[in-house]
Amino acid sequence: MELRQLRYFVTVADELNFGRAAERLRIAGPSLSQQIKALERDLKVQLFDRDRRSVALTAAGAALLPRARALIGEADAFRRQALGIASNEPVRIGCVQWCPTDWSERAAGVAQLRIDTWVMPSHAQAARVADGSLDLAICWVQRADTAALSLDARLVGTDELYALDVGANTSPVRARDVTVLVDADDASWSSWNRYAEQFAEATGATVVHVDDGGVTGSTFFDHVRRLRRPVLNNPKGQNDATPAGLSRRPVVAPAPLWTWSLVWRRGEQNPGVLAVVEAFTRDAPPTPLVVADAWLPQDDPHRG
Repeated sequence: MELRQLRYFVTVADELNFGRAAERLRIAGPSLSQQIKALERDLKVQLFDRDRRSVALTAAGAALLPRARALIGEADAFRRQALGIASNEPVRIGCVQWCPTDWSERAAGVAQLRIDTWVMPSHAQAARVADGSLDLAICWVQRADTAALSLDARLVGTDELYALDVGANTSPVRARDVTVLVDADDASWSSWNRYAEQFAEATGATVVHVDDGGVTGSTFFDHVRRLRRPVLNNPKGQNDATPAGLSRRPVVAPAPLWTWSLVWRRGEQNPGVLAVVEAFTRDAPPTPLVVADAWLPQDDPHRG
């Protein structure tokens, strides 16, 4: 019996669905099923009743679940103590839009996380890390930002931006034929405005200035309908449903990428913060420019 198998058992018990549990644990479904079966063989009890439609705890599984949770908690507390992390000092982390769906699983046994609910723009979140209001943040930064704020940054995620257009056309559109919106409210949209302007300068895309916050959301959709040409999507709306009458079009020659960085104070000494950095970036995606035809701002910290 291994500690990770107990974590698998608890996660499946929480979800009562092997597919969702596998997603949380970031392992393949068949591997999860095999590990649960191995645990059942070691314990010589059946933990779950399962068929193609449902998963349920057996009486033995329900009886063992509280003890499994307690063992995991004890192991996590032991590891925190070994790392010199005080249990009453959680690591404070904030985000903007992109964030992992498995915060707790990644940090399990490393540190307690306090996920900040105050969602702010990238430049504001980076500044909060610099001034000590947060320990970590997932945000968009450039090298100039990390230098000015004395931050370190590692890649944790990448969004490939697309264009929205009127009609049903889903064919690729060249970057030079795309429109980018720049908002007058630079206090809210500083990061996006910088990205959009640099993209337009590099590719020949058209810049349109707006003053209504319409670089994302329903007002953005209204601008697309008004302009009747492909408009580059803001990463804040990356996963928004596409309204009727509009279509997504891949942007090519080049393909614009938006990077998400995990940032922390340069020279950080808190072992909990450093442990979370390692846990969150251990399985980081490859350098974005390995993507064919990719574009990043020249000052992006992950260009290579």
